[in-house]
Amino acid sequence: MSGLIRNFLTVILALFAYCIVRRRAAATASAGDRVTSYFWITPWDTGIRTLKSDKYFQLAESAQLDFVIKTALLRPMLSSGTAFVNVSQLASFMKPLHIFQRVRVETRIMHADEKCAYFSHAFYAGDALHVEPHAELLVKMKFKRGRLTVNPFELLGLRFEEPPAQLLAWEQALAVMTSLRNASQ
Repeated sequence: MSGLIRNFLTVILALFAYCIVRRRAAATASAGDRVTSYFWITPWDTGIRTLKSDKYFQLAESAQLDFVIKTALLRPMLSSGTAFVNVSQLASFMKPLHIFQRVRVETRIMHADEKCAYFSHAFYAGDALHVEPHAELLVKMKFKRGRLTVNPFELLGLRFEEPPAQLLAWEQALAVMTSLRNASQ
């Protein structure tokens, strides 16, 4: 399925779910919570029978939109003219996802510093008795207002302690890549 169509459907369904939750006077999810999204793998997402690697990123983008809506971040973002921009992404594939398989994507913010927020999108699939992890995508993103980078705390209201070890290792790898690129220029 086209990423644009999936994003449109995700926004419609997330807004509907958000409105239902608010109407029932239940608490909405906060930015510190884990938000769950569900997707079906369609023929437009696959090569022959498995999900193509670039489609994992499209699913993660849709899950990120779902997260922003269900945690009530959309309104302050829109009112302040803030958008999010993915700076870097890291994927770990464990098992293939197949055509017509239903996928659960659990999205959470792992960490945030003064410039970036780090999202984790964990992909799960299986039957009711046996659900297995299939992939995890980490997304380093910035909140931007025009050319200005917005401190994630302004929108999230969350403070984090030390970053997890996997984020430190990822940042080291990015630093090495940057230094190698700068050295070759």
